[in-house]
Amino acid sequence: MKERARILVVGGGYVGMYTALRLQRRLKAELGRGEADITVVTPDPYMTYQPFLPEAAAGSISPRHVVVPLRRVLDRCHVVVGQVTSIDHDLRAAAVRTLATADGGATELLGYDELVLAPGSVSRTLPVPGLAEYGIGFKTVEEAIGLRNHVIEQMDIASSTRDPAVRDAALTFVFVGGGYAGVEALGELEDMARYAARYYHNIRPEDMKWVLVEASDRILPEVGPEMGRYTVTQLRDRNIQVLLNTRLDSCAGRVAVLSDGQRFPTRTVVWTAGVKPHPLLAATNLPRTERGRLRCTAQLTVDGAPHAWGAGDAAAVPDVTAADPGTETAPNAQHAVRQAKVLGDNIAHALRGEPLETYAHKYVGSVASLGLHKGVAQVYGRKLKGYPAWFMHRVYHLSRVPTVNRKARVLAEWTLAGLFKREIVSLGSLEHPRAEFELAAGGKPPHTPYDDPKGSS
Repeated sequence: MKERARILVVGGGYVGMYTALRLQRRLKAELGRGEADITVVTPDPYMTYQPFLPEAAAGSISPRHVVVPLRRVLDRCHVVVGQVTSIDHDLRAAAVRTLATADGGATELLGYDELVLAPGSVSRTLPVPGLAEYGIGFKTVEEAIGLRNHVIEQMDIASSTRDPAVRDAALTFVFVGGGYAGVEALGELEDMARYAARYYHNIRPEDMKWVLVEASDRILPEVGPEMGRYTVTQLRDRNIQVLLNTRLDSCAGRVAVLSDGQRFPTRTVVWTAGVKPHPLLAATNLPRTERGRLRCTAQLTVDGAPHAWGAGDAAAVPDVTAADPGTETAPNAQHAVRQAKVLGDNIAHALRGEPLETYAHKYVGSVASLGLHKGVAQVYGRKLKGYPAWFMHRVYHLSRVPTVNRKARVLAEWTLAGLFKREIVSLGSLEHPRAEFELAAGGKPPHTPYDDPKGSS
């Protein structure tokens, strides 16, 4: 490299973190000589390992161990906590809004020579009445812990009231979306709530109503039709209602109204019905597909935009291993982690004038947890169910969670969880830590269990 290369990585998720990590290893000499510079702009100073969110919600893993601190891992990169609002690739400039901007500072402009655009995806919502007011997402560690606190709080509400309508609504939990996030979150939380019920004198597991709503004719399509049917059977055996070919029409007024006419008064509607590309992509002048994802090549370059790269959920990458030439790689973690390694290598190749590598990875299968000691898996064509699938789920994700530090902490927590009882404490007040002080100072708490739309204090 003849001149100093400025590399801008937008996003600190799977692709962002692993690409920057790969780059700081491949460009170690250049970084030491000042010939290269890597800047990572991310809304959060950590990467969330999303497959562990259901277990974090169930209390099997501490929230701190589900995230990886970027400043520790990317010690040779500049980590900027902020949000990229727009990108002009012709000018090689990105507008960044940082925490200082929120306090009245000006929006910063970051120049770059190579751009890695990996902002990931956001929840795909529909114009369902009441969803924005009462819906709960399940994509971040904050949402996972908030949902855990919320579920336990609903059990506290049900245990302390004599009003049957309030009690039934508090003990009814509706999950919308039969993919990984919805099924695993439902399975883990139902397992946790069933265990917690033994400590309530007037709540039995049979009193709780768990409902899974899926618009298609099957759930967990990644594990195949047979394992999908098995999962439906297992969930129904646990007294969980699985409603296929059904949509959520409304949840206004804390009443979930379904397309088949059923109505469920509920204080809990969890929305996990898919994702969509990050809105940032629309604020760039880079080519996109009809679905809004970056149009990329098999070398992970943005098609028709030199010095721009993409991978992960935000990128439409051709699947060179598929029989159909128009097939794209699935937007999941299995591809994102592997694409990031090739992406980092290709940027190093491009800076050195070397030929680029082609990304090729054949999908090997999927594993899913349905609660403690319960799961389904289809790996290399082999189907597993029950404890073997659950064990494979844990072993696989333990091997994939970044850093030895996190692996050791997660393994230690699993070991301790097998020796001691589960925690059933709700720490909902963490979401509003100043409420008690404001009340003591003569003010009114900004949120109470009675006026908060999600039912969390």
